[in-house]
Amino acid sequence: MSSATLATAGILLITVVAVAYGGLTLLMHLARRKAGYLDNPVRRGLWTAGHAHAGVLVLFALVVLPYVDHADASDGVRTLIRSLFVAAPVLMPLGFFLSVVRPRDTRPNKLIWLTVAGGACLVVGALLLGVSLL
Repeated sequence: MSSATLATAGILLITVVAVAYGGLTLLMHLARRKAGYLDNPVRRGLWTAGHAHAGVLVLFALVVLPYVDHADASDGVRTLIRSLFVAAPVLMPLGFFLSVVRPRDTRPNKLIWLTVAGGACLVVGALLLGVSLL
């Protein structure tokens, strides 16, 4: 495995700490019956989605990283692919969390578009990697 791929994997593994902290925070909101979380279904749903997407996308990125080194692509494209697979699990959950940051928010704000940006990173990264492996 290349040193760039190992470094990317290291970064992704460090983000697992943030995902675990997010899970603990959600658990504490539930256990302490935190106002603005349990009584706000939009916020609760988006925060749950943010946490779930963070965990799944980090795992997905770690699984596909070894394939980047086998892709028939330039070093620049490989770097782009790695960056896109790191950006997706950062941007998408941020959009879910930051779009309803205040306990009284019942509609997502414009930061929900970060979820779209994260999804676009995921799609472009997967497409580039897939085509490069063919």
